[in-house]
Amino acid sequence: MCRHLAYLGPPVSLAQLVTAPAHALYEQSWAPRLQKHGVVNADGFGIGWYPTGSAGEAEDGEEPARYRRNVPIWTDPNLPELAHAIRSHAVVAAVRSATAGTSNEESAAAPFRDGRYLFSHNGAIPDWTNLPTDLPTDLTPAELLSLQARSDSALLWLLIYRELRRGVAPEDALATVVRHVADARPTARLNLLLTDGETIFATRFGDTLWYRNDPASVLVASEPDDEFAGEWREVPDRTLLLANQAGIVRTTTLHVSYAAAEK
Repeated sequence: MCRHLAYLGPPVSLAQLVTAPAHALYEQSWAPRLQKHGVVNADGFGIGWYPTGSAGEAEDGEEPARYRRNVPIWTDPNLPELAHAIRSHAVVAAVRSATAGTSNEESAAAPFRDGRYLFSHNGAIPDWTNLPTDLPTDLTPAELLSLQARSDSALLWLLIYRELRRGVAPEDALATVVRHVADARPTARLNLLLTDGETIFATRFGDTLWYRNDPASVLVASEPDDEFAGEWREVPDRTLLLANQAGIVRTTTLHVSYAAAEK
């Protein structure tokens, strides 16, 4: 299991999202309040952000940057300085608790990236190495060898990005992959975050998800920080969430098989 967040809005420092608020993602790495599986998230971390111009505007066409490590977030001496210095209008960050049988290198730490997209997975897939043979897909050996890391999260990202390359809308790509994986592994936990820097697409499936928004920003996270107590709203389980830079949030129910719904 992991903890993660995604932000869209006026440029802010990474510190304002990740390290500074009480019970922010930084603190959630060793003292999560709502995490249902695992005690600490000490198997790495990552932050992805979209470049912002000197006047605070988004830089069109720029791919997001990332800083990832395979150490506990609280042990990285460089992070505090970087987090205060870097500002962005769109951020994805995660702290990792690795699924059994996954690798521990930096490439396994979210967020994953392809082109304009950043992706993170909070959860776990049982028997994930055998999952491709149980899915209604035609994944090729070459595609499986292209996994960005040996992990269930990297496999999910391969499945989702495959849909995106086919022209499927991001929200439909998430819903399709969640449905197929949940049908094959009813006890899978599939809280997903995806953004292109303009919209956040997220699922709550098996763990907690919250958001807070105003007319200019939105923050989606595994659990609330204490900076804006009372302004957070919980997302129901089995839900797909879409949020844009204007702070507009829309949720719809994720429809899965009976077995997955009853897990």
